[in-house]
Amino acid sequence: MDKSNRRIRESPIHQGEDEQLAYTLTIPTSWGADPSSPVVTIKDVDGEDVTSDYTSGSASASGAVITTPTILDLVDKVQYRLEVRFTVSGGNVEEAWGDLRGEM
Repeated sequence: MDKSNRRIRESPIHQGEDEQLAYTLTIPTSWGADPSSPVVTIKDVDGEDVTSDYTSGSASASGAVITTPTILDLVDKVQYRLEVRFTVSGGNVEEAWGDLRGEM
């Protein structure tokens, strides 16, 4: 993750349509400590929440690392927006995002 903005450094993330992957994000200390209560949202190009169609399980946090639910069934040549929202010590709510692209 890029410390100077909220965009995930590896974005765009390319994932094969038959792959089932969970991703990890390490939260920089400049954002705060002890991320908790992570929520992952996937949106289509129209901004519609399609999380339930493309994830299995739930997000988790351990130390400074957030793990997304398993992301699956992406459609070839379709772009999605991956949003990861979490709370850091002190109560601030932060959000990182990245482009997620389905591939054959």
